[in-house]
Amino acid sequence: MAPLPRAWHASSFGLVLLGAVPLTVFLTWGVAHVYSTIAALAGGGRDAVVPWLVSFMLLWWVPLSWLERPRTVSPDAQAELDRLKVTVQIPVYNEDAAALRSCLHSLLVQTRAVDRIRVVDDGSVHQDGSPMTYDDVRAELFERAAARGVEVTWDRTPNRGKRHAQMRVLATDDADVFVTLDSDSVLDPEAIAEGLKPFADAEVSSVAGQVVVLNHDANTLTRMINLLYLPFTRGLRSAQSVLGRVTINSGTLAFYRAHIVREAAGAYEHETFRGRPMQMNDDSMLTFYGLLAGDTVHQPSSLVFTLAPERWSHYLRQQMRWMRGTTVRHLWWLRYMPLNGIVFWTTVAEYVHIALGIAIPGVILADPHLRAHTGTLVLAGVVIGTAMSYLMALRLFTVHRTDMRLRQALLLFTLAPLTSLWRVLVLRPLYFYAMATCHRVSRWGTREGVEVTRTARRQPA
Repeated sequence: MAPLPRAWHASSFGLVLLGAVPLTVFLTWGVAHVYSTIAALAGGGRDAVVPWLVSFMLLWWVPLSWLERPRTVSPDAQAELDRLKVTVQIPVYNEDAAALRSCLHSLLVQTRAVDRIRVVDDGSVHQDGSPMTYDDVRAELFERAAARGVEVTWDRTPNRGKRHAQMRVLATDDADVFVTLDSDSVLDPEAIAEGLKPFADAEVSSVAGQVVVLNHDANTLTRMINLLYLPFTRGLRSAQSVLGRVTINSGTLAFYRAHIVREAAGAYEHETFRGRPMQMNDDSMLTFYGLLAGDTVHQPSSLVFTLAPERWSHYLRQQMRWMRGTTVRHLWWLRYMPLNGIVFWTTVAEYVHIALGIAIPGVILADPHLRAHTGTLVLAGVVIGTAMSYLMALRLFTVHRTDMRLRQALLLFTLAPLTSLWRVLVLRPLYFYAMATCHRVSRWGTREGVEVTRTARRQPA
């Protein structure tokens, strides 16, 4: 078995040093924008500084993300957490056997043992249609779990989707906390212990773990995904956590007060959109229930490694599934979240930001005065976009990991502007298409067979 990687969240001192850069830049940039706006309005100018200022303000989450810190607990609170009964549920479908074995191994060597592991195989099959049963993996799990006093169940069901696989066992499980874990994930040994700490606060209903890419050096695509994940996994989600309003936990690793999930049984696995069964965005729906019940936070010290797509076709199908599901969830937030709440207005802000991204170029092309300065404006946009990509890429250095050398991280940081170009030229048009076709939610859209394998990678010296 490949050695398990380790990861640590940066110290508070390290974060202060890193965070000083984006906070200073944003403060300077903000003052400059306000000054130019006032000057333009006072002079009756026709400059487009007001839309630019609004666009800047809509990036509120970039500096706020640097204020996030891992939650800690007192010894008395830790004693209470140690008494919680914890069940981990792992849905499996056409997973690479080595990846599943690594996932289960990482769970069994946690510094805070879980009480119960519940694996549900959702009808995995080989390419020829024969059952994929994981007999060796299952036998090894039962043997090793018994030696550690951990209860294990392993069910195989007809293929009905991830939600049905989860609720087959969680609807009647009597644990205090449920942990959802993807079968291609590898936990840092402290992940469970750290992920439980926020529950010392009675207002916290769910906790998101921090996701890092396991196969980060597999090829060009996985290296790019490392950077593409940053704005959400260590940007927006971190900022939302400061406010206690994380909107989407990653299914890769998330923690929930168990009663919230049990009470959703029946509704969760039968969610529909425009009369069609919702087979995607299971993680955002569970987070939605958490938002209705209390605070939803991110624990950056609860780290999990995940296998990213290594083929372009797999990656684009994954993105399409996420984008369609997120579009549906946006509608849910606008409909059910309080009008005076953070989630409602940050959702509105996201659509304003998208609209400005369309409107500003349109206004520039339609206005003769602005059109005459197109070259200057494009250059300004490139400079701003490059600066923003580097500011976001600084989040790479908030996690230290044994499987990534410093020179690898520095190389990724250097290439950050390329990912911004990818977002503009590929992901943004794809998102518009996903929004227009968001009703296509009844197909899972990813795995017909094993997509990514877990191969042994030598650890950096």
